[in-house]
Amino acid sequence: MITKQRCMLAALAIAASAHAAPASTSNEAATARHLASLVAGSEPKMAELTLFFSQMPKGGDLHHHYSGSIYAEQYVDWVDRQGYCVNKQTYRIETSKDVVAAERARPAAERNCLSTAEILADDYTYRELLQRWSAKDFDNHGAIQPPPDRQFFQTFGYFNAVSNANFNEGLQEIKKRAIEENVGYIETMFKLAPFVANADFDARMRQAASSDAVLTDTMRGWLAALEQDAAFNKSVADYSAKITSAHEGIDDERFTMRYQAYVLRLLSPSQVFSSMVGAFKASTSNPLVVGVNIVGQESQAVSMRDYALHMKMFQFLKTQYPKVKLALHAGELALGDVPPDGLRFHIDHALVVAGADRIGHGLDLAHETNAAAIMKTMRERDIPVEINLTSNAFISGIKGENHPITLYRKYGVPYVISTDDAGVTRHTLAHEYVLFASRYKPSYAEMKKVSYNSIRYSFLDAAAKKRLTRQLDQRFARFEADVAGLARRAR
Repeated sequence: MITKQRCMLAALAIAASAHAAPASTSNEAATARHLASLVAGSEPKMAELTLFFSQMPKGGDLHHHYSGSIYAEQYVDWVDRQGYCVNKQTYRIETSKDVVAAERARPAAERNCLSTAEILADDYTYRELLQRWSAKDFDNHGAIQPPPDRQFFQTFGYFNAVSNANFNEGLQEIKKRAIEENVGYIETMFKLAPFVANADFDARMRQAASSDAVLTDTMRGWLAALEQDAAFNKSVADYSAKITSAHEGIDDERFTMRYQAYVLRLLSPSQVFSSMVGAFKASTSNPLVVGVNIVGQESQAVSMRDYALHMKMFQFLKTQYPKVKLALHAGELALGDVPPDGLRFHIDHALVVAGADRIGHGLDLAHETNAAAIMKTMRERDIPVEINLTSNAFISGIKGENHPITLYRKYGVPYVISTDDAGVTRHTLAHEYVLFASRYKPSYAEMKKVSYNSIRYSFLDAAAKKRLTRQLDQRFARFEADVAGLARRAR
């Protein structure tokens, strides 16, 4: 009888184990409960959220500016290496060899232009420099300050001289930081594509502004000329080669990086158009360059004046290079930045005219005339928006329930979370996940989907996406097992 009962109990145990959830499913459920406990209530547990998202695998960072992602401290280290010095009155880099030599010849106490070591030895100068070369201390000191958007965009002028050198070391530093915070892929806007000026083209584009047919003919004519311009084509080839050289040693089994060529919307029409041509050419010829973007403060006078024209340039070049992917900064505007008319069409034009494959920022959505149609298009065509919470709050003052992520989420528009310029605004991708979770209280399933979205919506080829997705599966399995174990120990 006892033997029979034991057999029955053993059979029941086997049956129960057959129907029990696999360990991976159980761990995922435990991880979901843990995150829910961290965001519950009126005051999310910020320290624990930081720990959670620092460890959580984050597939990639798709809205990432190379020069704005290097921390100012790194740029200071490069001042001596380039043979430069920093003016301690203006905090700008002096690149003239004659000036630097003259400063080195002066007694140390009389120097106005400092080396890296001298900057680091002078605490006042070093702190002031960091406040100009980044957003450090902007919110916690009482000095007279410029408006935050000016503070942000002016930083690039300070460190630009050293950001244009030491590319491989800079990329290696970004890679190191990414691995440390469990990011497997970065798609960075690397450097400005080459351009040339053409006053005749500028004048003809202004004259033809009201006629799309004439605009197209004008662009077609100069594209043909650029195709035959040996100097321009050499500059494009050199640009592509620089990217390939800088990329050496970046990809490995833990990390992958690709590049977007970009153009600057603050330049003349001929410079913008030729730069677009260079960017499209680089994206077509170099497999490391996976897309094209346009950068520069969107509220600037030239940006606003030429916005529609730039979108038509993209539209034309997409007909010539149909396989090139576009991730466009569009609608990075808040009420009051520009007159109200300027808030009503930027995202729409980027989608409908330029044919963007991803939208960067998309902040002015609620003001756009075709907001409902924009969201419908993005949802149906599976076009994501790149959400940059720290950047949006600092530059534009948009955060919390005022941020259009509330609309994108509500109406089913896909999105990714990214950093923008983490060196300038001094944060990490993990911090962006913390902000998102603490403000909007998503489920773990949503946060996990966001991580996978950053691979799904990357401009990588299908094979690379499959490889990185498999890696992400493995990393999440380990992470969820760790969190489940931690949760058990906390009980």
